[in-house]
Amino acid sequence: MVTMANAVERVTGALRERVPPLTSIPLPRSVDRRWLGATWPVRELAPAPPGLKPVLGDEGPPVIGHALDFMRFGIDFGLKRYETYGPVSWMGAFGRRIVALSGPEATQIALVNKDKAFSQEGWKFFIEQFFDRGLMLLDFGEHHLHRRIMQTAFTRQRLTGYVDQMGPALRDGVAAWTDRPNPRIYWSLKQLTLDVATRVFMGMRSGDDAAAINRAFVNSVRAGTAIVRFPVPGGRWAAGLHGRKVLERYFAANLPAKRASDGDDLFAALCQATTEDGDRFTDSDVVNHMIFLMMAAHDTSTITSAAAVYHLAKNPDWQERARQESLALGDDVPDIEALESLTTLDLVIKESLRLVAPVPSLARKTVKDTEVLGHFIPEGTLVGVSPTVNHFAPEHWTDPRRFDPDRFGEERREDKSHRYAWMPFGGGAHKCIGLHFGTFEVKALLHEMLRAYRWSVPEDYTARWDYVSLPVPADGLPIRLAAR
Repeated sequence: MVTMANAVERVTGALRERVPPLTSIPLPRSVDRRWLGATWPVRELAPAPPGLKPVLGDEGPPVIGHALDFMRFGIDFGLKRYETYGPVSWMGAFGRRIVALSGPEATQIALVNKDKAFSQEGWKFFIEQFFDRGLMLLDFGEHHLHRRIMQTAFTRQRLTGYVDQMGPALRDGVAAWTDRPNPRIYWSLKQLTLDVATRVFMGMRSGDDAAAINRAFVNSVRAGTAIVRFPVPGGRWAAGLHGRKVLERYFAANLPAKRASDGDDLFAALCQATTEDGDRFTDSDVVNHMIFLMMAAHDTSTITSAAAVYHLAKNPDWQERARQESLALGDDVPDIEALESLTTLDLVIKESLRLVAPVPSLARKTVKDTEVLGHFIPEGTLVGVSPTVNHFAPEHWTDPRRFDPDRFGEERREDKSHRYAWMPFGGGAHKCIGLHFGTFEVKALLHEMLRAYRWSVPEDYTARWDYVSLPVPADGLPIRLAAR
């Protein structure tokens, strides 16, 4: 039975790499235009008290609301809502009414959260059963304590060690692509970032166990946006629940050895992490944080790498400019200081993060009545903050749909037009704790690709991003890969 189940999973995985989800199946442009342009009766979210305005919006299609609209159209759907309703609106999705906060000003109010009206409880609706008590799901004082402890695993000294570990793994992994001139590069990148995550985070090498862990993470991530939110056999929700159990068993079984070790992987670092006041994580804390961090690091690094590879394929002048900087470093595997010197890749990565934000929406829930830009939002409201809209707002970005890394150069710094115009790592107290680790990983991966290959896509090719969970190229991003 186990062998049969493994075979089914392998077939399912192979199909998923080749067959796009239903929301990404190509349709005639006229059908997409009618779909995206559909209108629905406008209603108030709730009556507003004197002096405030109600939040306006619509339910969308019966039962499913606008969930499929965002999954299919991503940024185009978000911008349409922004243009129609402004920075504060609501929509039906997943059987709930969800307030969307778009644009830097509305975003700042929610993420800075001065009056503590916005809680991380919003994430619990989507992912609590799969990433229970991960750092992103904690609030206020408890979050502050856990973040202080976890910060000791992301110091400069720790990051230097992680970079030293990931470098050889990335070089070997990229070199192994030489016999695959036409890969669907997203899946190659996903496997490679998994290898790095299992080595650097868990001190584990690739193999059957790593493959099982990968499937469990993938299933857990995709379950959060399931339309059918019950454990129906064969459904995404059921697969996510099973994935969570696999991860819990793995980390719990390996935790005693990590507690006793002085290893330099993140798992060991969390086991040993201690603040100056002597605060430490419990065993269950370590398991919960490891499950969350592996998901956050693995998926976001894959998405950012894929976006950068795509845009470098479409813009060979930028690819060559970045390559010359990488070749100038010589043949040694770069350390943290060498990676920091690759300024062209800094610009490319920032622009790729702007165009494809790895986490396209940040969930919150109001714990008391509040207001945003004069609009009344009652207690208990599910809220989504949208980095994707901010990254394309024409009042903050020149020709926002164009790949233009120089917009981040010192002479322009369009990202400084507003504190929340560019926010791929979130903001406020919950800003991504692993942002420096992730940037180093993506930069090291691209560096190895630039040294080993040139790559391209047909001139008329445009990537289509699937937003069923986190943004993924629907066709796996096929490229032409040529050894230098």
